[in-house]
Amino acid sequence: MRILLSLLVAPAILLTACGEAVDDDHFADDLRQERPVSEPVTSEAVPVRIGELGASFPACNATAVTRNLAAGETLPVRAAPFDTAPETGRVPAGGRFAICSRSHDQKWFGIVFADGVAGEGVAQDCGVSAPVTSRRAYEGPCRSGWVSSPFVKFVAATKQATNS
Repeated sequence: MRILLSLLVAPAILLTACGEAVDDDHFADDLRQERPVSEPVTSEAVPVRIGELGASFPACNATAVTRNLAAGETLPVRAAPFDTAPETGRVPAGGRFAICSRSHDQKWFGIVFADGVAGEGVAQDCGVSAPVTSRRAYEGPCRSGWVSSPFVKFVAATKQATNS
């Protein structure tokens, strides 16, 4: 057992002697050097993408309504998935919209919505119930933007449009 232990410890001791000595103040020098200040996260517009699940599924895969809003309140729709992004619209309490994408941190949903469209017709009226050939930014005819996920209640998968 002692022989095995000495065979394991001896190489470790030899390896520690191979390194260069580092001055204790070495890391402090790095901290004292001027470094550029990082730019804050900007809230440039981030388009809502459709077709995230591929060509076999509707362009937007779910329908949702607002939640956690009192009657008469509205949910701000933002140009990007950030609290500081400019507001581009509002969805009323109980308003219905299509969920098309989500942010990397899952805190924001990319939605498509129409002013004045009620009921289940938003996906059909906005052209997101049929599959698209590739992933791309939504370009209309309805409005799109980002909403905070705590205010979203999923109600159904988007019904795929049929050619009948």
